[in-house]
Amino acid sequence: MKRKLWLWGGAGGLLLLLSILVSVMIGTTYVSPIEIIRIFVSKLPYIGDGMVVDWDVSSEQIMMNVRLPRVILGIFVGAALSVAGAAFQGVLRNPLADPYTLGVSSGASVGAAVLIYFGLQFAFLGQWTIPVVAFITGLLSLLLVLQLAQVDGKLKKETLILSGVVMQAFLGAFVSFLVAMSKQVVNEILFWLMGSLAMRGWIYTFVIAPYFLIGFLILMGYARSLNLFALGERQAAYLGVRVERTKFIVLAVGTLLTAAAVSVAGVIGFVGLIVPHLVRLIVGPDYRLIIPLSALGGGIYVLLADTLARTVLSPTEIPLGVVTAFLGAPFFAYLLKKRKRAL
Repeated sequence: MKRKLWLWGGAGGLLLLLSILVSVMIGTTYVSPIEIIRIFVSKLPYIGDGMVVDWDVSSEQIMMNVRLPRVILGIFVGAALSVAGAAFQGVLRNPLADPYTLGVSSGASVGAAVLIYFGLQFAFLGQWTIPVVAFITGLLSLLLVLQLAQVDGKLKKETLILSGVVMQAFLGAFVSFLVAMSKQVVNEILFWLMGSLAMRGWIYTFVIAPYFLIGFLILMGYARSLNLFALGERQAAYLGVRVERTKFIVLAVGTLLTAAAVSVAGVIGFVGLIVPHLVRLIVGPDYRLIIPLSALGGGIYVLLADTLARTVLSPTEIPLGVVTAFLGAPFFAYLLKKRKRAL
């Protein structure tokens, strides 16, 4: 297990570094790799002291204040959504489950949209207001989906995705209603609907980072329990897993990660569906590997998708949620068709 983690983690880490370099390098203004490395080294304590500034100052401003904050935020957003998707798929034993398809992302966006509509983004807890409210509304939407999916008091995996689609459609209609009613803040609400990392500074990274780190550590602690869930809930209970408690904690933490991502970047679909599934195909069903590698893969996926979003039609920028939907919807259709054949 450790050998696989080091092997794939090392490969993923190198790919992540390469993706960061490419993302910071390209854009409306090109910054050479040598300049990027020299600027970065100049910011290191002791090592960069006394370095001669022989590069374009505007390149440094673009790198440090525009592209690098966006890159780091994209990595955290992708990692949070992917880890949440892995958690949902593990505890529900359904490869089609993720925060987007179960309506959790839409539920979190409802909380953000309501706050924006009434001008309450910083009213209660400052910069933490939107993440906390998004978590509450996302958790409520998840509980409603799970309730809808129950038949005779038991959760049916066959109706879970359908319940998520119903909830997603309803909550999406509610947010669309707010868009139709709003005038001054219509663009801000549309931001949540389409998802984007544009104009996101370092403060947004500081908002999502603690949520991700805490949620990641909690879910890693439940990796063994998620492995046992693959045997079935009854067998997991026989092996010492407190099934209902584990389900609630894992789903709640996954919802918290989703809410944190939605609060800073809007609704970005299919990340939590695609990445954990691909990781599972590569390294197997062990969640001690799936969770950390999903975090790494999710960061890479969102980073590359965002790079495409801002460069393909430059200077016009495509919303990030649109790019991930273009990539994710066919993959979701493939999984759905494959699952129908298995039933």
